[in-house]
Amino acid sequence: MECRLDIVAGYKEGKSYVKNLYVGKPFRVVSVAQRKTDNKLYQMIMTSSPGILDGDEYVLNIDVEDNAALQLQSQSYQRLFNMGDEATQQLRINIHDNSSFTYVPHPVVPHENSNFKSKASISIGDQSQLIISEIITCGRKHSGEVFKLKCFQNLTEIYHHNKLVVKDNILIQPDLIPIESIGILENYTHQGSLIFYSTKTNVEKDELVNNLFEISKNHTNIEVGISALDDNGFIIRSLSQGGEAMYKYFLEAQDLLWEL
Repeated sequence: MECRLDIVAGYKEGKSYVKNLYVGKPFRVVSVAQRKTDNKLYQMIMTSSPGILDGDEYVLNIDVEDNAALQLQSQSYQRLFNMGDEATQQLRINIHDNSSFTYVPHPVVPHENSNFKSKASISIGDQSQLIISEIITCGRKHSGEVFKLKCFQNLTEIYHHNKLVVKDNILIQPDLIPIESIGILENYTHQGSLIFYSTKTNVEKDELVNNLFEISKNHTNIEVGISALDDNGFIIRSLSQGGEAMYKYFLEAQDLLWEL
């Protein structure tokens, strides 16, 4: 079935707020900002479904208007169930001028024979910033399902003034790509990516990268590498044997970058 979510974050009288919201089954969106005093908007995406099923088409449209700041959160790990065909997701994000958007969801758990393809198309305005991440697990590791999925693909494209500035393509297809080979995941079972892209003029990229490396030292069970982008941004790559430590590190990275 088609699963649709549309959210517009507006800005009025010094505060970000939900200007428009549409949720179709199985989605639900709730506010999680009861203890926040920064006037930014914090929303959690919840779902009544146990996970993404065969034939599901997820369509998410997010619009962050001028001067607004929206942080989306997930409720729990996202499961991709056994599929005869495939499931898809289309994520469209429009970040206007002087705005901020961040989404650091829980890890994805692809079950045996799952086949999932996702595309994120993101437009960012001037003096704005984006934080978005993804963590892919090997599957139900303790049940013996280690990379028994058919295919997982997530393509992310970021545009500024209609120019493609970042393109990141994650593809896991065990029958074609030897996951455990040298130069791929080797002995690791979890991988994660966090993209930070900013069009602000006052971002100290080198200092941020150094701080993020220092934070990673508090997580001894993950490996972290950071690649700088041409503009004010970078991509964090992480490898681990478990998803929880990586997720906690990405949340710490988000907290640091969200305050810029």
